[in-house]
This record gives sequence, structure tokens and C-alpha cells, in this order.
Amino acid sequence: METPEARASHTAPARADAAEPADAPEPADPTPLSRERGKTLRAPVVLDALAEEIPDAVIALEFTNRWELLAATMLSAQSTDVKVNEVTEVLFAELPGPEAVASAPLERVESLIGQLGLFRQKAKNLQATARMLLEHHGGEVPGTMPELLALPGVARKTANVVLSNGFGLNEGVVVDTHVARVSRRLRFTREEDPKRIERDLMRLFPRERWLEVSDLLIHHGRRTCDARRPRCEDCVIEPLCPSSQEAGLTDKR
Repeated sequence: METPEARASHTAPARADAAEPADAPEPADPTPLSRERGKTLRAPVVLDALAEEIPDAVIALEFTNRWELLAATMLSAQSTDVKVNEVTEVLFAELPGPEAVASAPLERVESLIGQLGLFRQKAKNLQATARMLLEHHGGEVPGTMPELLALPGVARKTANVVLSNGFGLNEGVVVDTHVARVSRRLRFTREEDPKRIERDLMRLFPRERWLEVSDLLIHHGRRTCDARRPRCEDCVIEPLCPSSQEAGLTDKR
């Protein structure tokens, strides 16, 4: 009878490449298709993590009706929300509603918002918009993208803010400087133009989450993903961030 030792001696040696270590990394796939697939898989995980981390992520502008929302958003360009809220508290108290703004002397509107950047152009647009609302919309803020874009000083970002926060309509994604920066760092987009960034985000996330995308990325950009000094060590989505991984920041957590 053949002994176990003899049988073992007849066993063919294992091939050197028959198995890889359990912790061997998967080979990188640099193709555009694989990058797109990875982005699609990461996106909802990132959004869910931010939603849990920032449950209070809502628009920072203060308003009580759609006119105030529209006016505050128009005034927010190149100004902080904190300063806009300070200004609109006085503006809305003295000139409540589009009727008061439309009939006020332009110089008075300018003086009320004079602490904001580009205040003269903003005052002109605000008064022209108020008059257009009275002439064409019965003094009410319209609820469609084309109608809003026809108002003086209203671009797509402002229209998206009004539709989503004032009407509950998801017609697009609000792209400000924070959304643009965080989206690029997360490789959700490689675009620089806000309209192209919005297009990429709209493709990546379901329509029902578009407002959530804007609010969460804005708050994350303000609180953690700073333009000059991102606090990656405190970032809940750092393991999912290609920019952090490429910079070798993972070990610093």
C-alpha cells in the first residue's frame, strides 16, 4: 500500500500564480467607462453620508414668501448669506412686496441694499423685476423656468433656488461656488462652467434628490471642504473622495 508520504511525493507543485494574497488590490482600470461606473456607485453613498452628517442642510437665506425668496436670491450674488439676511430684514420691513419696491425711488432701493456688492445693478434689476411681476404676473412670482429666466437679473441658479425652495419643483441643481468646487473634488464632474456642472449632477442623481444635492454640497463646502484648506481629517466622506486619496491624506485621519 502506498503511504501518505509517497502519495504526497507524487503531488504536482502548485503554480506560483494559482492564488493571490487575499489583500491584493484589484488592478486599476483607467478607462472612462470604469470611471463613470465608479462615480455612479459612489454618488448615492456620498449623498447619504452627508445627509446623516448634516441633517440641518437647508437654504440659509431668510424669507417668508416667494417674493422675498426671489429678492434675497437675486441679492445674494457675490455676497454672503449672512450679510444678505441682514440687508433684507431692513429692506422687507420698509418695502414689503413687489408693489413697494416698484414704486420706490431707485435711490432708496440702492440705499437699503448698499452694503452688498454690485448694489446699484442689483437695485435696478430688483425694481425692474418687481414691475414686471406686477405687469405680467399679477404681482406673483411665476413658477416656471422660462418665466423666471425672463425676469431682469434672474439666471438659472436663481430660478432653480426659487423653484425648488418656493414651489417644491426640481427643475435643476443649484450650482454655486461650493457646489462646483465639491463636485469637482469628488470627481462628479470635471467641468468648470456651472451649466455643464449642473448637467453632470442632474445625470448622476435622481430628480427627487436634486434639492438635497444642492443643500448638502453647499453646506459641506462651507463647513468642511474649504476652498483653500479643506479639512479632510474631519470629513465624513473622505474615504470616498478621489482628491483626498490622490493627495495621500487617508493615513492622516
